[in-house]
Amino acid sequence: MADKSLVGEMLQVQLAIELIELGARLQVLETETELSRGRLIKLYKEVKGMSPPKGMLPFSADWFITWLPNVHSSLFYNIYQRLDQELGCERMSAFVKAYRLYLEQVELDGAEPTLGLTRAWTLVRFFESDLLQLTRCQSCHGDYVAHAHSPRQGYVCGICQPPSRAGKTRRSKAADAQALEAASEETQAPARRVAN
Repeated sequence: MADKSLVGEMLQVQLAIELIELGARLQVLETETELSRGRLIKLYKEVKGMSPPKGMLPFSADWFITWLPNVHSSLFYNIYQRLDQELGCERMSAFVKAYRLYLEQVELDGAEPTLGLTRAWTLVRFFESDLLQLTRCQSCHGDYVAHAHSPRQGYVCGICQPPSRAGKTRRSKAADAQALEAASEETQAPARRVAN
């Protein structure tokens, strides 16, 4: 980095800060910036107020194929591909913008983001390594993440044909139970008033 200009170094630091704020792991920062590991750790501590998390990065392409992750991964990757290929954004700029747009869309829908930044980065790397491909749904004509070299003909996405347990997460069960409890309390309150 000694031969780099101050502006180039500043841009690298700015990218690292953006990635850290969005939840990037240290391995992502090391791969995508030219900053030293020591500087990245110091920067991470300064931005987040704690040491970077340790552990391995996700390494299985199968996660992106399961129902809910597939919907979120497909949304993110379609945004990324549009920015990268059709609008000509630089790779990491397209990545950061696509991830921000993904988060905005999920928030507008009132849902929780399933795809963390590190998983989104891994998804892009899997596409670059030809482990995954986009496959068009014959029903809705949307493009969805699928294993590379899997048959494209007759593909139906998880939105058009959801699995039987789709959407039955612990969080949704807890929310349903809470709504049911609130509804029963509301129906019991008028009965109590009438009795008094």
